[in-house]
This record gives sequence, C-alpha cells and structure tokens, in this order.
Amino acid sequence: MKFENLGFDKVKADLKRLDDVMADYGLIRAEQWDYERVSYDRKFELKEGVFYLRILGYAVEGDVGANRAVLQLLTPLLGKHYYPHGVEYGEEENFPSSLVSQCEKILTEVKAEIDKFVK
Repeated sequence: MKFENLGFDKVKADLKRLDDVMADYGLIRAEQWDYERVSYDRKFELKEGVFYLRILGYAVEGDVGANRAVLQLLTPLLGKHYYPHGVEYGEEENFPSSLVSQCEKILTEVKAEIDKFVK
C-alpha cells in the first residue's frame, strides 16, 4: 500500500537529520542501506500478521556509507510480511484500518518534523 499525497517524494534532506527524525518515530535504518539507497522501517506485530511501514530514499549527493549524503525520499509503503518470501506491498493486501490510521498519523508527524529543516 502506498501513502501518496503526503509529499515525501518532494523531500531532499540530510541523511543524519533524517536518521534522527525517523528514529524518534520508530523508523530505523539499521542495516537496510547501501552506498546509494536507504530504507527506514518500522515493524508492527499484530494478530493479523507482521507488517512494515517503510520509507525508501536514494542519495542525490554524497555517500550513505560515509554518513554524508543528501537523500531524495520516495512514497512511503505499508507491506505485510510472509514467511519465507518477504514483504508484499500490493493493493490486493488487506491491512487493518487501525494500522493504516496509525501509519498515516506517524507519517504526517514525520513529514512535519522534516519540513522544519528542509525549508
């Protein structure tokens, strides 16, 4: 599921500042990065299954591995994990409405924090 129209796809921001903001909302970069791309993930374990809120980005300047990069963010995603295959993001997935609402709230708050330092 894509969370469109929140403006994330228009954001270019410093990696270190993004790491700090995302961590405040439980979105962790951990080992989900390479030298050009990042993935901030938050895991939700519910009775309906395991879900991930994911914000992806790629470096438009600098190097993620050196912790000196400017990232272009992409549209946030919500996916369901299926063992052993991985996470599915398709529109045919059923997501609990309470989880969707919670993710929308998190994303709105994250975007407001990011907007404080990118404008």
